[in-house]
Amino acid sequence: MGDVFSVIMAGGVGSRFWPLSRERRPKQFLDILGTGRSLLQQTYDRLLRISKPENILVVTKDDYFSLVKEQLPDIPEENILLEPLRRNTAPCIAYAAMFVKQKDTEGIMIVSPADHYVGDVSEFVNTLNVAVTFVSQVKPEALVTLGIKPSRPETGYGYIQFDAKEQYEVESKSVYKVKTFTEKPDMETARIFVDSGEFLWNSGIFVWSAQTILNSIKKYLPEIYNEFENNKDKIGTEQEQQIIKDIYEKVPAISIDYGVMEKEKSVYVIPASFGWSDLGTWGSLYENYPKDENDNVIQGNNVLTFDTHHSFISVPDDKLVVVLGLENLIVAESDGMLLIANKDFEQQIRNIVNMIKMEKGSDYV
Repeated sequence: MGDVFSVIMAGGVGSRFWPLSRERRPKQFLDILGTGRSLLQQTYDRLLRISKPENILVVTKDDYFSLVKEQLPDIPEENILLEPLRRNTAPCIAYAAMFVKQKDTEGIMIVSPADHYVGDVSEFVNTLNVAVTFVSQVKPEALVTLGIKPSRPETGYGYIQFDAKEQYEVESKSVYKVKTFTEKPDMETARIFVDSGEFLWNSGIFVWSAQTILNSIKKYLPEIYNEFENNKDKIGTEQEQQIIKDIYEKVPAISIDYGVMEKEKSVYVIPASFGWSDLGTWGSLYENYPKDENDNVIQGNNVLTFDTHHSFISVPDDKLVVVLGLENLIVAESDGMLLIANKDFEQQIRNIVNMIKMEKGSDYV
């Protein structure tokens, strides 16, 4: 078994957290949970319990090199892999896998987004260790994903159906063969999934060997594989950034789920419960934040609420904000930009941000 490398995907913009999350400093670099550590730093802290600092990689947009270096000073600069364009997760993972394979031909990869919430870190680490054992000792050809046991019908997550007939016991945890992947369903379908007991939320956290995922990318996404394979000798040299720029201009934007996981046969899932949320929206942050007696989340030292319930209010400490007689609201202010929205409309924030960029300019996003 090779070393265990942890890959943190940290290139997103987090536009659904506007105006707090902005293009120049997206949500993964913010301490939105009020812990004193950004989401990126918390992800690093968790993975540091599995991988050494020199085996932790961050794949991010080239604009964010200085932010990553500032927040994670202990990882080598060469481990900050810079993407010139956003091309979704498949090219990102291909890049990281090629880097890992050059370091260690038998290297195992943990792949995690930078912006997830994990409540029980010990259980998170235990689950990942089981996945590492599975791909290194039980089924080397396996692609493993962590599936979250659903606590409610949820239309904002993808779902994984597992096959209870093909089950492995590894260190007191069950590992199942995956039957199907389903993208975000409607509410009725989500209820059926949860009631069946056969479905898990797709966490987007993966474990596999670098060689195995490269084999799958070669099989299902040859246009991506070939670009990296033909230029692998330049990764880790002074030519890396230019060659990556050339590659990213040629490869398609596609997710690893759609491009590989939904097609590959040897995909397995470990059901997990470690207090997970993808923190994709203000609503998901609201669910994971302490609330006052009126079920409000308040961020800011000068917020007064009267007859206001089930709302999320996030404003700078020097702003006096009064909220009177309102329900189910998001109020968020940052750098002079103010969002007031019904929580039920939060999925539309990304579209609004795109409109702002077109009509008002990029300074506002």
